[in-house]
Amino acid sequence: MWIVANPSDESPKTPVTEPIPAAPAPAVPKKLRPTRISGTWIAVLVAIVVLIFLLIFILQNGGNATIHFLWGQFSLPLGVALLFGAIGGALLVAVVGAARILQLRRQAKRTTATPIGRPATSSPARRES
Repeated sequence: MWIVANPSDESPKTPVTEPIPAAPAPAVPKKLRPTRISGTWIAVLVAIVVLIFLLIFILQNGGNATIHFLWGQFSLPLGVALLFGAIGGALLVAVVGAARILQLRRQAKRTTATPIGRPATSSPARRES
């Protein structure tokens, strides 16, 4: 004999302990992080564009200019003279920047090399310039 349960029967229902399987999420492509090599390629492409503009500038400003520097006097194309000036300015900035980096490295080395219990030779509040 078969017992058939009617929907109207009120039998205690057991709670579901197993999770209901979810539908698989659609595959979302991961966003790739830029690498150092890709950054290098971008820098190379930008440098090529800058060099092309620089070449055009030098070719368009080919007229001679007399340059007086210290006790010397010489004649150069105007574009080349301006290029030398820009290179000199960049070298000056690089030398000052390198000196500041070395100064900061020495200061960092002094503060990390101080033994525990001994005060540092320079106060951290004092700014070295």
